[in-house]
Amino acid sequence: MADNILVMKSITKEFPNVKALDDVNLEVRRGEIHALVGENGAGKSTLMNVLSGTYPYGSYTGEIIYDGEPCRFRTLKDSEEKGIVIIHQELALIPELSIGENMFLGNERKTRLGTINWDRTYHEARQHLDQVGLKENEHTLIKDIGTGKQQLVEIAKALAKKVKLLILDEPTSSLNEEDSRLLLDLLLSFKEQGMTSIIISHKLNEVAYVADRITVLRDGTCIETIDNKNRSVDEDRIIQGMVGRELSDRFPKRQPNISDEIGLEVRNWTVHHPIYQEKVVDDNISFYVRKGEIVGFSGLQGAGRTELAMSIFGHSYGTNITGQIFIDGKEVHLNNERQAIDAGLAYVTEDRKGNGLVLPMHISVNTTMARLDKVCSKRGVIDVTRENNAAEEYRQKLKTKTPSVTQEVGNLSGGNQQKVLLAKWMFADADVLILDEPTRGIDVGAKYEIYCIMNDLVAQGKSVIMISSELPEILGMCDRIYVMNEGRMVAEMTAAEASQEKIMTAILKSEKAQESEGEAQ
Repeated sequence: MADNILVMKSITKEFPNVKALDDVNLEVRRGEIHALVGENGAGKSTLMNVLSGTYPYGSYTGEIIYDGEPCRFRTLKDSEEKGIVIIHQELALIPELSIGENMFLGNERKTRLGTINWDRTYHEARQHLDQVGLKENEHTLIKDIGTGKQQLVEIAKALAKKVKLLILDEPTSSLNEEDSRLLLDLLLSFKEQGMTSIIISHKLNEVAYVADRITVLRDGTCIETIDNKNRSVDEDRIIQGMVGRELSDRFPKRQPNISDEIGLEVRNWTVHHPIYQEKVVDDNISFYVRKGEIVGFSGLQGAGRTELAMSIFGHSYGTNITGQIFIDGKEVHLNNERQAIDAGLAYVTEDRKGNGLVLPMHISVNTTMARLDKVCSKRGVIDVTRENNAAEEYRQKLKTKTPSVTQEVGNLSGGNQQKVLLAKWMFADADVLILDEPTRGIDVGAKYEIYCIMNDLVAQGKSVIMISSELPEILGMCDRIYVMNEGRMVAEMTAAEASQEKIMTAILKSEKAQESEGEAQ
């Protein structure tokens, strides 16, 4: 009989109008890496929230047996005391506090008098940071390190809680390929030391690389558990379990309808850091996108792509911004977001929960908020019927899974939240759409639907800019590709001549060139 560290029996969890989990069973063996996969809304995160006590005992039915004992966790602290630690997709770190302070927040190291023992705090922080291979000083502020390193801090934080079962929800969704591989290799090294991990991920190549077994959830039910001990399972096999069919083509076919007219052109665009104003974030960037064209922006983490997009969108990032913007051949001055929207520009943020949507509000409110004038009476009063009708139109058009447009956006899965975010900017009737990581943290089926939406947009003659850290996505969807590195434009290539190797070579060459410049100075 298998040595199971965790058994979840007949777990059922309901929300208003939605059965999120329906009689789900899960077995996790001691010392394995177990992957949970499924489409958005399949119930993966819900199941882990039940396990961790985020959804307390009594709010679901079923049984949890951990380490041979029945468990009834009512709070997150209850599960952590047993060695179960969950790291959510949205990292729970405070930017203005140091690495060491964040690691022991809520788990403080105290003196006999009840005050914080700072020497012990930072000493133990250093030990755990060494375990995850993070060289940064423990006194460094969280806001001064990148996303990949923040993810390592979260894992070090879990180690400080004497973790036995580590749950990671989309741990690599914000990381580039290099940082992702380092994180996965770290999990494999923990496995060798006897730690058990559960990983939720939509990156199926990573799942196939790291997982010993893979459990597939679909529509709140457990479909199957696939053995991957020999690393013989491929992505297509996992997809078949997830969506109930084969996805022969990951990217929908599109007949190019590219005009000679330029929708957006940016010339000599330079952006400085909003706080450290001497630091140049984007250095003399020039590019264009035609009507009916999808243009991709590729680059490693910190290349300056998001900063470029936000600064173009009404100076919503940066300071001392210089350069020119042309829309439909006419120069425009977009000094705030409203001017950008009025000029026909849209920016679909990579951070849908933080910056893109208002989670406690209805789908209808989120859909129309960028252009309230379209649903207002002549007196400026919002017509709720018009608002709901507009939202319903886009719900049907984008196939958003929800019982009603009066549902709170926060209750939707990640993929459906992304559709609401796209609906918001489609309703704004923008001619140029900048999509920043439009498929981050969503499943392969929802990705395909978003790709179809992008194709529909360019078929209407709109211009689309796609920023993505996933090279296959850039290569599969874009007509032309710009490559950025450390705030500079380093290459431009057509889809026909582009490849992963060429993009990475352009980045590496630019790094060597910048190093040579630095040495010469």
